[in-house]
Amino acid sequence: MPEHRIRVVIADDQELVRAGFAMVIGSQSDLDVVGQAGDGAEAVAMAERLHPDVMLMDVRMPGMDGLEATRRITSPTGESGGVTTRVIILTTFDLDEYVMAAINAGASGFLLKDTEPETLLASIRTVFQGNAIIAPSATKRLIEKMSREHRAQAADLGASGSTAAYTDPELDTLTEREREVLVEIAHGLSNQEIADKLFIGLPTVKTHVAHILAKINARDRVQAVVFAYENHLV
Repeated sequence: MPEHRIRVVIADDQELVRAGFAMVIGSQSDLDVVGQAGDGAEAVAMAERLHPDVMLMDVRMPGMDGLEATRRITSPTGESGGVTTRVIILTTFDLDEYVMAAINAGASGFLLKDTEPETLLASIRTVFQGNAIIAPSATKRLIEKMSREHRAQAADLGASGSTAAYTDPELDTLTEREREVLVEIAHGLSNQEIADKLFIGLPTVKTHVAHILAKINARDRVQAVVFAYENHLV
């Protein structure tokens, strides 16, 4: 028996969808479905009462939607009673605005509902371990969108005669190597790909990533990507 069974709550307004996810998750020896919610308000209440490790959250639900529920659950003074509940947004709509809204709301994952069961299960475990997951179809577009916004911002600064842009003070706490690793994270590279490109060991990359997240107060790699673009590293 695993030492810790990952406790999962499913929030979706369609009962058949909840039942399908519950069947897939319940088939695993290390996962437990401890609750099901039909709307955002019920999801927030369950987070407060059950303190699940991971919550699967639909976006479009009656009353309070999944994004607002995620914001309340993941906020430092949120509804999970000081216990970290990580949220994976699940939606049928592969839209950029949903991805950005999910990140801004504090979600640790964004997946489409037609994701393969094996990918869903792996994502729950990944998010539980403190990492982030975004649907592959959305990752490339998200980075491209940030790149376009960065270029537009740079062009505006050049047109206005500005020579410097605001950067977060946390940027100065990074070593030169940590900046290099952060740039590669923002390019969408995995830890192994970063190790190969920078000719360093995989454990070293993992250590750098952990230090970067701590120094810039980022919850996960997704927030690190946002930080890199906002601070003009890419």
